[in-house]
Parts: sequence; structure tokens; C-alpha cells
Amino acid sequence: MTAVANDIARPEIGKSITVDGSVTNYHDVGDGAPVLLIHGSGPGVTAWANWRLNMPELAKRFRVIAPDMFGFGYSDSKGRIEDKRVWVDQVASLLDGLGIDKVSMVGNSFGGGITLAFMIAHPDRVERAVLMGPAGLDFPITPALDLVWGYQPSLEEMRTSLKYLAWDHSRLTEALVQSRYEASARPEAHEPYHATFGGADRQRNIAMLASREEDVAALKHETLILHGLFDQVIPLESTVRLASLLPRADLHVFAECGHWVQIERMTSFNRMVAEFFENGLKA
Repeated sequence: MTAVANDIARPEIGKSITVDGSVTNYHDVGDGAPVLLIHGSGPGVTAWANWRLNMPELAKRFRVIAPDMFGFGYSDSKGRIEDKRVWVDQVASLLDGLGIDKVSMVGNSFGGGITLAFMIAHPDRVERAVLMGPAGLDFPITPALDLVWGYQPSLEEMRTSLKYLAWDHSRLTEALVQSRYEASARPEAHEPYHATFGGADRQRNIAMLASREEDVAALKHETLILHGLFDQVIPLESTVRLASLLPRADLHVFAECGHWVQIERMTSFNRMVAEFFENGLKA
């Protein structure tokens, strides 16, 4: 295992750690109890793009670690990934490499499914968890998610994808569309993304990210679930079902919000996550 800081002047690129020959790009800021942020699966996503508005604020109270998952951003590609255990093992190896035994986690969308799977596989390594617009249960794929996973790089497809992700379309500036398009069009970004998520049967990706309901119901961790009322990507009904399965979960639904809770309701998100990690559900 080796860990190095990257000196390339791009905000998406943080530090890198190599475990068993596989490289993970990650951000590591702040001091205090460790918090791990797992990003979603939109085209062109990186940990920095997903969490850039949250890391500085959370880092005032916690040590914040945000990796690019395999097949995304500047971490290694694994080709077509057909088992979420690849990402669960990546999280475990990252924590091992950083010498962290136990962490609180935030999982966004795809990252919610990975967070749930990690909690099931390694229950003793998770303190508390926040699941935001999470995958993790089986449900019929939504038209929005089908389009996002079927994305082919173009400015128009990126513009359409972002409109599905955000409730407030005034946030979708041409600069944002252009930057996300450029990130998505890198061959080393698009090829693994399309290999894993872009096949003809995209419903299989939902099943691949899902955990067994009996395993979810057996989790004892305090969990905060956040969901935008107008989320077109992950159905609110699936999240309500998830909240009913988890024995120690609170669910908060945000008005005037789509799939981007951490962006569209940034101030509330940062405050609620910090207070939950410090005080739990009884705060």
C-alpha cells in the first residue's frame, strides 16, 4: 500500500492511495472524527463535483474523506463492474490504508447503495450513516435514471441529464454543463461508466446495487435518510420503504428539491449531517 499527494493543480484530483495495485483518488480535509462521503453515479461525476459545497463546511468539525469510486473520476477503472462488493472492498481497503477503524458515512444515490452494503458487510466499522436519495433496494428503474445511465457524451445529453438531477434549473449554467460534459467525455471516464451502467438492461444495475431487505432490517446503526420531494431519479416511495425497514432511521423530505439535496439544500444538508454525526437521532 502506498499513499501520495497529487501535485496536479486540478480540484478534482486530491491524494492517491494504491492498495493491491489499484489506485483510489481521494480528498482528505479537516480534523476530528472521520466522515466518509460516497458520491453518486451521474456522468462526469467525481467526489469533488459531488461534495465540493459540503467538504469545506463539514471539515470544520470532522475529518472528511471523499474518494472517487472505481470506474469514476480519477480512480482506477475496473472495466465492467457487476458486483457492488468491488466498491465495498474499495472502501474497506481505503480505510485500512488510512489507518481508520470506524467511520460515519454519507452515501448519495449510488453511494447510498454502497453505504448500505458496507454497513451490512462491516457493521462494526460504521458509527452512523446518512443516506441521501439512496439506491439500495430494488425498484423499477425511473425514466430519469435510465437516461442518466444510458448517457453518451454530448452537451445536449449532459444538459438533459442535469435537468433530471436538479429541481432548480437556474443552477444549470452553461459553465456547469460544459465542465460536466468535459469530465464525462474523457475516455478513461466514459468507457468504464458506460461499461458498468450503460448496457441495454439497465434495470440490472438497480438489482446489483440492492441489498436484501432482511439484511437491511437487521442493521442497528442510527441512520438519517434525506430525500428531495421532486427527485426524479430515485423514487421517494423506495426511500420510504427503506426508512420503514431500518429500525433506527429518521427520514427528512426536502421541499423545492430534486436529486441534489447536498447542492439545492446545501445549508440544511451541512447542518443536519453535522448535528446528526455529533449527537445522533436524539439531538
